Amino acid sequence: MLDMRGNGRVQEQAIDFDADGATLTGTLFLPEVDPVAAVVLNGAAGVPHAYYRHFARWLASERDMACLTYDYRDFGASAHMHPRHSNTTMSDWALLDQPAARMEMRRNAPNSPIWVIGHSLGAMMVPLQQGIEDVTRMIGVASGLVNLPDHPMPYRALASAFWYGPASWAVSLTGYLPGRRLGLGEDLPAGVYREWRDWCTSPRSFLPRTGHDLPWPNWSRSGAPVDLIAFADDPVIPARCTDRLAALYDIRLVRRRTLHPRDFGLKQIGHLSSFTRRNAVLWPELVR
Repeated sequence: MLDMRGNGRVQEQAIDFDADGATLTGTLFLPEVDPVAAVVLNGAAGVPHAYYRHFARWLASERDMACLTYDYRDFGASAHMHPRHSNTTMSDWALLDQPAARMEMRRNAPNSPIWVIGHSLGAMMVPLQQGIEDVTRMIGVASGLVNLPDHPMPYRALASAFWYGPASWAVSLTGYLPGRRLGLGEDLPAGVYREWRDWCTSPRSFLPRTGHDLPWPNWSRSGAPVDLIAFADDPVIPARCTDRLAALYDIRLVRRRTLHPRDFGLKQIGHLSSFTRRNAVLWPELVR
């Protein structure tokens, strides 16, 4: 499909690719010229890849960058079974699916430098992954290591209910998170929900597991510059949580920025809406 937007035509290709035995579904956005960079967009937990389509089109049409968006295994367009029957964990999404997406992008844009843009979960575990040696730029958006007390009120109460209230009870009863029925977004496998809860309710997130059942973080294998961008009005990942994530990367290579809605003429940004068209004024700042 050709999408006429911006300064050039954008070719959109629906693709399937392998990720350690799972088949992932996504969309490849290609500019009409040779791409100056090939961007892999790792989405946030529970956010379908179609959410990022407007930003991906903008990258291709206005920045001449190829972009791959995709859904993690057993979720969204990559769900090939009911989530009740899935054994997938959040670690699988980060350590198996995100590297597989980079491999797929390398196949499609072999002569372009690889960028990774990670939204929330999408940037949290990249230093632990295999194959990061050819990542030439890393951008984390609204990503960090968060613990329940980090959230401001009243969001802290909502998060407590999500981790310890009806959502947790529903997972125990049904064998998955019925997010749609509960009005909490998309359905998720139980293993994803439980690992997510463990990380978000522990003072050091997943860090105690590194060197045991998770790899050690080692960003020196890439050495690419890192931008970690927080939003001043984000109750989910406050800026201090982004600061903790910086320690997983080479701190000498990290540029940390906190963006304020008022500086862009916006009423709010929050955790999720930075990639929406109504907040497109932010996009040049994300990739500068």
